[in-house]
Amino acid sequence: MLTLGLDSGTQSTKCIVLDVQTGEILAQASEKYALIDGLPAGHLEQHPTDWIRAVEASVEDCLRQVGERRKKIRAIGVSGQQHGLVALDVADQVVRPAKLWCDTSTSAECDLLASAFGGAAGLIAAAGNAIPPGFTAPKLLWMKRHEPDNFARTTAVLLPHDFLNFFLTGVKRMEFGDASGTGLLDVRTRQWHVGLMEAIDPRVAEMLPPVGSSLERHGWLRSELAARWGLSEGVVVSAGGGDNMMGAIGTGNVQAGVVTASLGTSGTLFATADQPVVDARGEVAAFCSSTDQWLPLVCTMNVTVLTEQVRKMFGWDHGQLERAVAGAPAGADGLLFLPYLNGERTPNLPDGRGVLHGMRMDNMTPSHVARAAMEGVTVGLGYGLRRFAGLGVTPTEIRLTGGGSQSAIWRQICADVFGVPVVCLQSAEGAALGAAIQAAAAAENESGGATLAELAARLATLDESTRHFPDSCHTALYSNQTDQFIKLTGDLHTHGWL
Repeated sequence: MLTLGLDSGTQSTKCIVLDVQTGEILAQASEKYALIDGLPAGHLEQHPTDWIRAVEASVEDCLRQVGERRKKIRAIGVSGQQHGLVALDVADQVVRPAKLWCDTSTSAECDLLASAFGGAAGLIAAAGNAIPPGFTAPKLLWMKRHEPDNFARTTAVLLPHDFLNFFLTGVKRMEFGDASGTGLLDVRTRQWHVGLMEAIDPRVAEMLPPVGSSLERHGWLRSELAARWGLSEGVVVSAGGGDNMMGAIGTGNVQAGVVTASLGTSGTLFATADQPVVDARGEVAAFCSSTDQWLPLVCTMNVTVLTEQVRKMFGWDHGQLERAVAGAPAGADGLLFLPYLNGERTPNLPDGRGVLHGMRMDNMTPSHVARAAMEGVTVGLGYGLRRFAGLGVTPTEIRLTGGGSQSAIWRQICADVFGVPVVCLQSAEGAALGAAIQAAAAAENESGGATLAELAARLATLDESTRHFPDSCHTALYSNQTDQFIKLTGDLHTHGWL
């Protein structure tokens, strides 16, 4: 059996073809697209039709690579960037461009929703999560307040991966994992929260599709697409999920004790739990997983966005960046980089800015700045790991994914900051692989075959050559640096300087 895994992200859509029997990735392709130019600061949007174009192009590329073996494709799974707002009208046409997870223009709407429930604590009590600007709920309220005509035209609301599932199947549905990132799902009951919907508008209840199990199929591939792509009839489309939920499956993170850290444009840290993990402080998102479990998650908005900015600033290639970071000692001789170039989600600083602290004559070098940048974004994730520990989530191993995980020096910094061994997967396509594995499970479900957990254990294989162990001296140093990081952020924010 072969399956297709799609990962529709902020910069591109990737497609892989997985041989479920051997675990081999037989084909892979990607198609890029861009953000909409010229929008005001904090507004980040894309055209959903660009995602469809990218899906078609990357799928067709992969199918060319596998040739006649395409007839063995039995299922398709879709991973998508979380939180994006796709609004459809009565004719199922896109009403406006999608506001994305990284859009921070909805701070005022977040305040309004919090006020309606007596503050963030009230939101957490109601449905398990505070509502930061990245979530879908404030985007919907923003559209009502700023674009009332578009809001009036909207009859259905989907998330990015749901929109692609709708394109593939003609079915509108959400699954527990990605739906929990809207801010409108009560993660304890896994049902839409009536009070939260009504706080935006009574019509929202009619806009949201049914929500259900992530282990059930979303539907069947439309006959038109099956014919165009030369696939057999009866191809299953699995429920899919958000990129973090699919990344968990693709890294074998489907049981307690394993934590995944993604070092991409943004950074995420997430674990599997068999019950809701609700953070009273709201810093850990109490998401559901796309395995019908729960996925406590910390998200930071600045990871490779910062290291890439430093690399470009000094005119380096990636090898030169790696050598520069290795050329400065752990701790960068006291140079600390608060990495909030794009604002921040954890901690919640939508208007935050980057800060270089502790500059001296001996540490004002390109190498020290590069090291401080890489350490700063990693310490930000390390703070999230502290919050996990406070909620009873303690890892024995952290699995790394995302572009930053390809750097050996960065993997060692992660091991030292996190204080546990880190390791990558043999496949770098965590979310696309997770989507392909979930698709395989959905197909097996039809015939009573292997479970999702069994498939993930077999197909999400580790690359032991990438394993790094923590250096206890460096771990102690980074623990102190994390304390300083937290205090400096808090002090600057308290005085209105961050």
